[in-house]
Amino acid sequence: MNKLLPTSTAGSLPKPSWLAQPETLWSPWKLEGEELASGKQDALSLSLQEQQQAGIDIVSDGEQSRQHFVTTFIEHLDGVDFEQRETVRIRDRYDASVPTVKGAVSRQKPVFVEDARFLRQQTCKPIKWALPGPMTMIDTLYDAHYKSREKLAWEFAKILNQEAKELEAAGVDIIQFDEPAFNVFFDEVNDWGIATLERAIEGLKCETAVHICYGYGIKANTDWKKTLGSEWRQYEEIFPKLQQSNLDIISLECQNSRVPMELVELIRGKKVMVGAIDVATHAVETPEQVADTLRKALQFVDADKLCPCTNCGMAPLPRGVARAKLRALSAGAEIIRRELAG
Repeated sequence: MNKLLPTSTAGSLPKPSWLAQPETLWSPWKLEGEELASGKQDALSLSLQEQQQAGIDIVSDGEQSRQHFVTTFIEHLDGVDFEQRETVRIRDRYDASVPTVKGAVSRQKPVFVEDARFLRQQTCKPIKWALPGPMTMIDTLYDAHYKSREKLAWEFAKILNQEAKELEAAGVDIIQFDEPAFNVFFDEVNDWGIATLERAIEGLKCETAVHICYGYGIKANTDWKKTLGSEWRQYEEIFPKLQQSNLDIISLECQNSRVPMELVELIRGKKVMVGAIDVATHAVETPEQVADTLRKALQFVDADKLCPCTNCGMAPLPRGVARAKLRALSAGAEIIRRELAG
């Protein structure tokens, strides 16, 4: 990708209303069987078309074939019982009923590789594929087998590495690991979280990214953000070690967040996906607001390493709002490209 400031999304985009209930996280499918399979492909094609029309440079599947960014991957693994559920506290923020790890976890077959191949056939643009990171996976389960967050994370890292290698072979250009848990469990991130992520990317030749955000615009997350004070410095705890890691790209939440932009200096040298679109509001940014966020970031990120992006996934937003936000992202990036060229 040689274009300056290539735009991208963090991951999910709203699903069409004929596929799943709009503006809802974990929304159940409205189709089943063969109809669901072809419906997901139709939605993926539609999502790609919307990204391209909005001028997005690095495209994704919009997570159209996934109900949830973590559990859809876990559903395909052995060793996890979805019938036996326990209530756990997710990211120290809210309680959720989650499946139980009953035995050794393993992956018998690819999970997203067919979908990735389908996306690759539809476009010549660089494609990015998101997978859940090991720490966020263990934070979304009850572990009755390993009895150790770290042990289970290493097992998941091995499984993610198998999937990532097959995604790379299917033509994926960037593999992104979603790790919102990195903004919560700082000691674990530094002790073994980044190490397990490096295990997940072992041997990959494509670019790798880690997406660390403050979460979807759901009430549990927005309430939590209100407790974080006037400056959100969570990234400061983990950036020094991430800067030393083998990951190529760090994806961050910067729009309407209270993250002091100078923290980005701590990952100097990495590519940075700067979240310039707030996903927790229906208000659509102006291109100038997007440009302003990117200008601030350019004080701490070299222009050839800056990728304008969304803060997080947009699955819970109305489709029209998400489309307008993507257009604003592209237009804002174009303002800065012109300034840099001028």
